[in-house]
Amino acid sequence: MKIKQSGSTRAFYTIAYIVVGLMAVICLLPFIIMVSGSFSSEQAIRFTGFGILPKDFTLEAYKLIFKTPMTVIRAYGVSIMITVVGTALGLLLTTLTAYVLSRKDFKYRNWFSFFFYFTTLFNGGMVCTYIFYIQYLHLKDSYWALILPGMFNVFYLLIMRTFIEALPHELVESAKIDGAGEWRTFFSVIFPLLKSGLATIGLFLALGYWNDWYNAMLYINTDTKYPLQYMLYSLMQKTQALASIASQAGISVSDMPSNSLKLAMAVVATGPIILVYPFVQKYFVKGVAVGSVKG
Repeated sequence: MKIKQSGSTRAFYTIAYIVVGLMAVICLLPFIIMVSGSFSSEQAIRFTGFGILPKDFTLEAYKLIFKTPMTVIRAYGVSIMITVVGTALGLLLTTLTAYVLSRKDFKYRNWFSFFFYFTTLFNGGMVCTYIFYIQYLHLKDSYWALILPGMFNVFYLLIMRTFIEALPHELVESAKIDGAGEWRTFFSVIFPLLKSGLATIGLFLALGYWNDWYNAMLYINTDTKYPLQYMLYSLMQKTQALASIASQAGISVSDMPSNSLKLAMAVVATGPIILVYPFVQKYFVKGVAVGSVKG
C-alpha cells in the first residue's frame, strides 16, 4: 500500500532533488568542458577560451596521441595488467592482514597495529625507498617496481579491519566448532561477506595504480614498459620541448596542440575508469557508509 506523503514532505523532497541535481551538474560541468576542449582547435582555445561546446572542431590532439597507435595500445595493456594484478594482490594482502589484526585472540595484534600506524607518521623517504627497491630488491626496469609500492596502504588496512570487526564474532566460533581451520574460516566464511569492503578498497587501489606515473619515471627505462599515464606524460614533455625549440627559432607554434592535447590526454586516461565505476558503484557507496562507522 502506497503511503500518502504530506505537503511538507513533498516540498522537502522536491527541494532536495533540485539541490542534488544542481550539485551533480556542477560536478559534471568540468568534465564536459574537458571533453569539449579536447575537440577544439588550439587557436580557438587561445583566443576564446574553453566552452561547453567544441569551438572550431578538430581531432588534431587525438591524432597526435594516436600517431603511433601500437604505442598507446601497449601502454594501455601495461596499465591494465598492473592495475588488475596490483589490485588483486593488494586486496588479498590487505584483507588477510586486516583479518589477523581484527582477531582478539591474536596476542600481538596491538603491537603490529602500532607498527603499521607508525609508518603513516614517519617513513624512510624517497632516497631510502629508491635504494631499497633498486639495490636490495633489484626491481629496476621491472613491472614489479610498478606493482609493489602501491600494493599495501595502512589507511586501507584500517578501513578493512573496521569492516571485519563489524561482522559477528560468532561466525568464527561457529566455523571452529564445525572443524574449519583458519584458512577455511577466512576464505569460506569471512571473505564472502566483505563484498562492500572489497569493492571500496579495490576501487581505491585500482585508481591509484591507473593514475600512477611517478614510479614509472623512477624505475622504468624501457619504452615498451611504460604505463599509459607515463606514456602520456612523456608525450606532453616532448611536445612542450618541441614548442620551446620552435619558439626560440622564430617558428610559429600557434597551431601546435598544447592545451587541447592536455585535455585529450585526460579524456584518454580517465575513460576506462569511468566505464568501470558504474559496476562497483552499488558496493562502493555501501562500503563507504559501513566503513566509516565502527560496528
